[in-house]
Amino acid sequence: MNEDLLVGVLTRAVAKGATAADGYLIEESAFSAVVRLGDLETVTHARDARLSLRVFAGRASAAASTSDLSRESLERVVDEATSLAKVTAEDPHAGLPDPQDLIRGVPDLDLADASPDETPEAKIDVARRCEAAALESDPCITNSEGAEYYDRRARYVYATSHGFARGYATTTFGISVSPVAARNGEMQRDSWYSTARKRARVEDPVAVGRTAAARVVRRLGARKVKTVEVPVVFDPETAASLLRSIAGAASGPSLYRRASFLLDRLGTKVAAPAVTIVDDALIPAGLGSRPFDGEGLPTARTVLVREGVLESYLLDTYSARKLGMASTHHATRDGSGVSVSTSNLMLLPGRATPAELIGSVRRGLYVTELIGFGVNSVTGDYSRGAVGLWIENGELAYPVEEITVAGNLLEMFQAVDGVGADLVLRERTASPTLMIGRMVVAGN
Repeated sequence: MNEDLLVGVLTRAVAKGATAADGYLIEESAFSAVVRLGDLETVTHARDARLSLRVFAGRASAAASTSDLSRESLERVVDEATSLAKVTAEDPHAGLPDPQDLIRGVPDLDLADASPDETPEAKIDVARRCEAAALESDPCITNSEGAEYYDRRARYVYATSHGFARGYATTTFGISVSPVAARNGEMQRDSWYSTARKRARVEDPVAVGRTAAARVVRRLGARKVKTVEVPVVFDPETAASLLRSIAGAASGPSLYRRASFLLDRLGTKVAAPAVTIVDDALIPAGLGSRPFDGEGLPTARTVLVREGVLESYLLDTYSARKLGMASTHHATRDGSGVSVSTSNLMLLPGRATPAELIGSVRRGLYVTELIGFGVNSVTGDYSRGAVGLWIENGELAYPVEEITVAGNLLEMFQAVDGVGADLVLRERTASPTLMIGRMVVAGN
């Protein structure tokens, strides 16, 4: 049914004068339940479908999208996109990938949970148990911003006017909780979560609640520190955000717009030898796994940085042609157009435990949260608000807040002094604990 609808749209585009066309159809259902202090606040159950279309008239193109899949709506979208493509200026780099490069057989990456769905009451109970565990963990935790259970089932279909049509299904399950702790008039909040492709792989809700509780209690009594240059240890959650910045700079659109600090850096040293960054779309049941990209090209394992050397960019077909290179099969459908995204992006682990990395620091900062978006994609300059724990003589001494960590991403990655062994693929982008030799920590 999904394939037939999409093929029909593309057939009409060609009949209306398009020389080529492709389309991407997403159908999904999602459930969410939020509880706060044990009471059910919201329940959401939604079904959605979105179709994005690209139409080519020679080397000119137009894009459109719709969430109305009625016959009248689809015909109107096709006709408008085809008419627009005919009057749009040509772009020598526009066009579909070569049909012979498209994926032939779709590998089973174990992305969908086949177990029967649970009742809404059972799902709500998971959120309640998660929040209750957080509230019961410490007398300081007197409030909560709520706990959420969510799940999502989706099917993706890609087709071209050349006769290609393939699809795959996914599921996602998750829980999260945000407790609030108070002591001596001070209030702090923190959160924790677990998400997975399979329901059975989601962490136990009681464990998630207790982790969130431990995280928020350790923030009580936070101090400010004076501005200093010291080693900085990023926990896995915050270290992952550094990888996202590297991936953004390595993406095709940033490069051909000349808005990237990694421009013309292929084959050069951009990080310490301990740094190897991989994007692997084929990890079974991975949260970012996908058998093919947004243009029907087979995905793979791409080494972005190998032992400190930038080995690859992240490209879709268009950005690859603009740069005179080959697609790395990282296209994603973003609204009606095509952009670039990672799949399972990770910094490969080292051998040190987090305790060993912290223990090697005489005086420094352990970062547990980053605030704001102070990253310059052109220069790599980096400045973000931070929350964490101060390190004294290799021990976590006391919480700190209202500080800023600053540096330059290239210099930061080249100053990596240690990579932890604690890599867990909790999200699409994941990192072990990461230690950077020296950064400016700005406080009072």
